[in-house]
Amino acid sequence: MCNHQGTQQRKNLQQQEVELTEFEKQLINGYQGDFPLTAEPFQTIADALNTTSEKVQKTISDLLDKGVLTRFGPLYNIEKIDGAFSLCALKVPAQRFDEVTELVNSYVEVAHNYQRDHEWNMWFVLAAESEQALETLFNDITKITGCPGLNLPKQTEFFVGLKFEA
Repeated sequence: MCNHQGTQQRKNLQQQEVELTEFEKQLINGYQGDFPLTAEPFQTIADALNTTSEKVQKTISDLLDKGVLTRFGPLYNIEKIDGAFSLCALKVPAQRFDEVTELVNSYVEVAHNYQRDHEWNMWFVLAAESEQALETLFNDITKITGCPGLNLPKQTEFFVGLKFEA
């Protein structure tokens, strides 16, 4: 499951203090990197947190809807299955930012689309089954948006192991 919220909603969220319940904090802190690989992972989490799987799923959905979480889903090492991914950027005119965001996010191959205060103001990760498919997708995105783009494939991988404490 992946949920890209509107850029303005994320901006508004960054400018306000968000009050999380203790349950939301437990869920966020406990399962950022240790999601259970079981037949019923939401039930496994529910059992550990003394609640129902329905409450776990609803809480995750609510956190996505509110923009507290911008994405919920697995991270794949696409290169291990002969795929390709790249960090991409676009120069998007301010007045077209929301329109271009919708166009870019309509591609299932796009993840982690963020606005930056920079000349290259839209950054996203593009994944595809091959380098050639990735290049085709990138060219399609720049053509359909009419925005200049940068395609920055990975040269060296660094594992950071980033987690956020709620």
